[in-house]
Amino acid sequence: MATDRRVARVSSQIQREVSLLLLSEIKDDRVGAGMVSITDVEVSNDLQHARIFVSIYGTPEAKSETMDGLKACTPFVRQQLAQRMRLRRVPEIVFLQDTSIERGDRMLNLLNQISQQRQQKDETEVNTSSLE
Repeated sequence: MATDRRVARVSSQIQREVSLLLLSEIKDDRVGAGMVSITDVEVSNDLQHARIFVSIYGTPEAKSETMDGLKACTPFVRQQLAQRMRLRRVPEIVFLQDTSIERGDRMLNLLNQISQQRQQKDETEVNTSSLE
């Protein structure tokens, strides 16, 4: 078992390397269909499995297409990680879509709508009370 510190270092290095691969080396057109960013990488304690969370900006079709492209290029990404990182065994990689940014944005929009509704309600109450 690796220490927590080593797992964190491997995780951040995988995130850095995969981000660089997405920018320059992955030539699959499907991956470029939506804007892709690596939000997090979770590596198991035995360093055998890595879950890479990606945030994709675009239409639902572009998101689906991008995820298909990422799944198709998984062996290439693993091979590149093996060349770039000094690990005895390169972890098995799984790409997962991270929707937390979208959920956070949706929550902020809802909170802003509630705030605007309260302001409008307060303004109408002030206007009606001043008429009396």
